[in-house]
This record gives sequence, C-alpha cells and structure tokens, in this order.
Amino acid sequence: MKTLKECVKEAQDKKVAIGHFNISNLEGLWGVFHAAQALNVPVIIGVAEGERDFVGVRQAVALVKSLREEFDYPIFINADHTHSFDRVKEAIDAGFDSVIYDGADLSFEENVKIAKQCVDYARSVSTGVLIEGELGFIGASSKVLDEIPEGVGLDDKSLTDPMKAKEFVEKTGVDMLAPAVGNFHGMLRGGVDPKLNIERIKEIMDAAGVPLVLHGGSGNSEDDFKQAIASGVSIVHINTEIRLAYKKGLMLGLSENPDEVAPYKYLKSAVKAVQEVVDKKLRLFNNL
Repeated sequence: MKTLKECVKEAQDKKVAIGHFNISNLEGLWGVFHAAQALNVPVIIGVAEGERDFVGVRQAVALVKSLREEFDYPIFINADHTHSFDRVKEAIDAGFDSVIYDGADLSFEENVKIAKQCVDYARSVSTGVLIEGELGFIGASSKVLDEIPEGVGLDDKSLTDPMKAKEFVEKTGVDMLAPAVGNFHGMLRGGVDPKLNIERIKEIMDAAGVPLVLHGGSGNSEDDFKQAIASGVSIVHINTEIRLAYKKGLMLGLSENPDEVAPYKYLKSAVKAVQEVVDKKLRLFNNL
C-alpha cells in the first residue's frame, strides 16, 4: 500500500491531482469511496474542525482506515483547516495522514512560527504525517455565496507572493502549500467562480518547490482545473459542491419516500448524489 506522500509524488509525476472531498457523516464517506473505488484512483477525505467535532476526531480516522484496511485501498484522511497548534497535535496524535495548519489570517511571522511548531511536532513523533501550510487568505466558509468573501482579493497584490511562499516553506519545512491564486472557499450562486491565476501557480511552484494544494475548488471551471494541475497543483479540495449534492439528494429521498422512517432507505439518494459529483471531479483531475 502506497503512503499519501508516495501518492502525491506519483500525482506530480503524472501531472494529475488527488481529489480531496470533505464529509460530515458516513453517507458522505461512502459516496466518496464508491466513486474513487470505481475509478481505481487515490482519494483524500477531509474533515475540518467543525466536521471532525461532529463526526469525532478519532472516529473519523477509524472509519477511513477501516476502508483502507478492508479494501486494501489508497484512501487517506486529512485534518482540514486546523487553526491552532493544539488542534494540529490532536489530529496527529489521532492518526491523521495529513494536517493543514491554517494561519492564513495571521501575520506572516506568526504563521511561520506556528506552522514550524506543527512540523517539528509531526517529525518528533515519526508518524509520517504530512503537514500543509496555508499562505494567503481565501475566506473561511464552504457555502453558496452572493459575492466574493470579505477580505479576499483577486488582484495580483492580494495573491500569494512566490518569494514569500519560498521563504515560508524554507522556514517551516511544510510538506505542501496551499496558496491564494484566485481561489476562495465556497462558490458563487451562479455556479462559476472567477478564473484562477495560472501564471501565479507556476511562479509559486517554481519558487516553493513543494506540492501545491488548491483549496476552494467548488465553482472553478474544468479548464482552470486542467491548467492548474498542469502547473503544479497536486491536490484539489471540493466541499461546497458536495454539501449541495448531499442536501439535494436528501431532499429527493425524503420527497420520494414521505412515509419512510428508516434513515438507511431515504439516505441512499444522498449517497448517490455525492458519488455522482465525486465521480465527475475525479475523472477530470485524473484525465480519465
């Protein structure tokens, strides 16, 4: 069984990207896993702080690892958007495959300081967990938006500076970097977000020299994804589209079975809806 680090390296070499999909429950997990398994590609399950508080920190790890062990399958779990060292430590100790320390709204110096603390702890316990850093603010909520989130800028000066990215990686030792390149969390109500800055992705990749992670992928165009992946993005995060699909699937299941009280029966539509979205994204990310 390949490790997450090996899968990321393989994605880099093949100029493809691993899909990262957030879940809040078992239905979401099955929807993601069924889609990945059918295509035989690696996949990452994401649970941010709120999601893992709901699922359970250790419980989320146990669920994902049970699939990995039972099916001998490269499915991994990431502690998404973790905002303090204590919570990073909690995730590492619980057995996550990767953790992102999100200090994007802090000063550069403070972000570096805590990110390095996270990296140092991960190395000290020798679990092989990957640490991802974030540089550049892209919003903080995965939901449908009427406008670009407050505090997010799409002009060149607001995007991650390649030289700052290089400095950040050198000072912290992070394994991966999530930059601001015209992306933002959530998706606009019209369903299509502004174009990514592909040239900036290339510049950051050349300067930083570590795999790049594209957050806020919901709403980006197929062409943007293809160009971003070709330019150095090795992991793509999708959350809002998953949430929308789940909700619509759940509403369909309830409307079609108004008298049904067994959750496992009316929740099947939600699992299917998630699986369909993940299938499309994984085909795109993996050039299938």
